[in-house]
Amino acid sequence: MTRKRVLALLTVTGLLLAGYVLQPQKKGRGADLITKYRQAAGWLHLPGGLKLGNPTGMDMDTAQNLVVFHRGSREWPLAGAMPGEPISDKTILVINRNNGELLSSWGDHLFVMPHGLDVDDQDNIWVTDCGLNQVFKFSHDGKLLMTLGEARVAGNDRRHFDRPTDIAVAKDGSFYVADGYGNSRVIKFSATGNYLFEWGRKGQGEGAFDIPHGIALGSNGEVYVADRENNRIQVFDTAGHFMKQFADRSFGAMTAVAMDPTGAKLLAVDDLRFLKLKHRGSDVFIFDTTGTVQTRLGRSGSYRGAVSWYHDLTVDRDGNIYVGDILGNTIQKFRRVARP
Repeated sequence: MTRKRVLALLTVTGLLLAGYVLQPQKKGRGADLITKYRQAAGWLHLPGGLKLGNPTGMDMDTAQNLVVFHRGSREWPLAGAMPGEPISDKTILVINRNNGELLSSWGDHLFVMPHGLDVDDQDNIWVTDCGLNQVFKFSHDGKLLMTLGEARVAGNDRRHFDRPTDIAVAKDGSFYVADGYGNSRVIKFSATGNYLFEWGRKGQGEGAFDIPHGIALGSNGEVYVADRENNRIQVFDTAGHFMKQFADRSFGAMTAVAMDPTGAKLLAVDDLRFLKLKHRGSDVFIFDTTGTVQTRLGRSGSYRGAVSWYHDLTVDRDGNIYVGDILGNTIQKFRRVARP
């Protein structure tokens, strides 16, 4: 090995140890979206007595604090019915995005199986509970404002859900619920919670789903759905009409989607599994709005941390990415590195 090759190898190794994700620049349309990220190791500083368990939902509030929905000591049952008692831990956490310190928390003795979360433009916090088969709207400090669904009663009509997975609130206050595990559908409600319409069925074709697991809205109201077991993202207009899909053989099970604040990028995370049992790691994808992958980090990038299972993600106004890892029960942060 020549001296130049040794120096090059040492340089690359040093960058990997620093957590850099090295991505080749792409020419042509969308090249200005290419960026780099560095993992912010050890950024999270939660109180010692707080058990962070399965951070399944997250979003940024208007103050750019990270709001997290987690399960505390609760675990998803491998078989049988959902647990009976609500979780005694405070399941809603508001975290300072810069230093990772806890700002506030609430949500104890309220939820059975936390899953999806969205924060609207008025800082209301919306969540889905797969154990209760319900969707809730709270004020930022935890006052209950709306409840949809009947507690512990699954169904597929206009008033019931079957393990709803995620929620996305539009600027006009209307909202979409991914009714994912038991019903392969997306339901749209008015701002006051009135049923408007729904679409979807179980299947693999356009507009069909096999666990619609995550949902996000584009700058023009487009509805992006992480169609988990079909390993793809489907895109619909505000009336639920199919527009396009993002799919590739390299994708694992797509678990979540999130729109960048600029509206120019869609972010997603997947979970690559062997025979749907052994987790082989997750990737974060950054797409342009045409569906072209601009950046990819995780198992396929230069990050070589422990195997992760990313369940949800969000991005702040500076482009930093936050992902909930339910295998390691932690929240990873990837800082955006400014281009030279």
